[in-house]
Amino acid sequence: MPSTHEVVNQVPPLVGHNTAADPALREGVEREGAGWALPGIDELGRLAGTAEAQEWGRLAERVPPRLHTHDRYGRRVDEVEYVPAYHQLMRTAVGHGLHGAPWADDRPGAHVARAAKFYSWQVDAGHGCPISMTYAVVPALRANAELAEKFEPLLTNREYDFGLRDPETKRGLIAGMSMTEKQGGSDVRANTTTATPRADGTYVLRGHKWFTSAPMSDLFLTLARTGAGVTCFLVPRVLPGGERNAMRFMRLKDKLGNRSNASSEIEYDAAVGWLVGEEGRGVRTIIEMVNMTRLDCVIGSAAGMRATLTAAAHHARHRSAFGDLLVDQPAMRNVLADLQVESEAATAAMLRLAGANDRAVRGDDAEAALRRIALAVTKYYVCKRAPFMVNEALECLGGNGYVEDFDIARIYREMPLLSIWEGSGNVAALDALRAMAKEPHTLDAFFAEAERAAGVDARYDDALDRLRKEFTGFDDIQLRARRIAERMALVFQGGQLLRHAPAAAADAFCASRLGRDWGGAFGTLPTGLDLAAIIDRALPA
Repeated sequence: MPSTHEVVNQVPPLVGHNTAADPALREGVEREGAGWALPGIDELGRLAGTAEAQEWGRLAERVPPRLHTHDRYGRRVDEVEYVPAYHQLMRTAVGHGLHGAPWADDRPGAHVARAAKFYSWQVDAGHGCPISMTYAVVPALRANAELAEKFEPLLTNREYDFGLRDPETKRGLIAGMSMTEKQGGSDVRANTTTATPRADGTYVLRGHKWFTSAPMSDLFLTLARTGAGVTCFLVPRVLPGGERNAMRFMRLKDKLGNRSNASSEIEYDAAVGWLVGEEGRGVRTIIEMVNMTRLDCVIGSAAGMRATLTAAAHHARHRSAFGDLLVDQPAMRNVLADLQVESEAATAAMLRLAGANDRAVRGDDAEAALRRIALAVTKYYVCKRAPFMVNEALECLGGNGYVEDFDIARIYREMPLLSIWEGSGNVAALDALRAMAKEPHTLDAFFAEAERAAGVDARYDDALDRLRKEFTGFDDIQLRARRIAERMALVFQGGQLLRHAPAAAADAFCASRLGRDWGGAFGTLPTGLDLAAIIDRALPA
């Protein structure tokens, strides 16, 4: 008689695979001009698939950072302690150029390559926050040429140099952001933090910030109010000469997910900052930064969707139930195919936006216009779809998916953050409307992109016509903001799939998402689709 502890019909660990082997990712990287980067992307993807890297992610999440406001003698220190695994994650991300490195790379496609690496490095989302912020700070910092000349080489250098020291003495820097306040949240114009000029050209900041992620960063972009209005400043953790700046850590946030990242409340208690951009134009100064962090929200959502799809497909390929492997059972095949279509659409849209971003930062105005509006609606929709999809992928594992020993539980807790970060649903949808009103050419750029896929599929053409009708009346347009954003995102995704994805995936997307032959849950694709071809792209190599 076999032992009751003999383990049978359990799925082997998903290790030793390349997270960058996703066909949709690789095809998009080539398409958007970064094929030269595939060897480096593969190197990082293979590392992400190792048991060692997965353990770094697990430990960083399981042993969250600890706040130390004072040392044992009662002196104020305001430091956050991390486990070594966190630093290994940061060292790897910086070493592979996921932070500010693309800004120092003149090769076309450098920002696409960085997006693909950010997508492939799926072992922990929390440390991705300071990595993302360091990437996003660089273009905003260029509003002060002197500060950019001083700090940009260190923000783009591929060396992680942790510790509180004069930033000019370090080999590499990490940047954070300190924008929102408890009375305003996304409405940063409601900020009450004040900035008072000093004779030496610096400013003294006083106020309480509600969310400051990665408080052990070297530099922070922050908003404070001068006599001219809300203004952008760069605030160092350590002042020139080595004295610590007066940033007081009040507490770390006890978050649903993202636990390896030390989101904090801080007080500026006469902290010193340097002006970035013009006084009173702080919101305009950080606009480019907002674009970069929004793009990373889309990348992070698409990455989480792909990671959990891979786990679900791996599970289904090895787990038996009712006499057959799950992957061979019709109901599960419908679910897996539906999840793959969702992931493929998100990844295709993400890479098109990464390409638009790469060309926009190199001076392409048409691509900048497309990025401005397509990024807002895609951020709205993909980041809202991600928790829904990850939940379905989790369910494919049954009870195991709900257990913290399996990575999907951690990813599931992470997904809502990306919809909230850099403006929750209403903010993103309304910002798309704002772009249309203030810069009508952005809507023209969107429809020009959409028209490139017209005439291929009648269901897509019908969806495009229905979308155009949304703009025939404007009296209640804010009431329809989410409806418009969703329809624009679906048309944008559908266009990318029709032009670039395998016919089976594009057909399934048009039938379900655009043709509306679809239920309210995943696994409700209509009959007559080539599920085998779709599922084949979901299976990990």
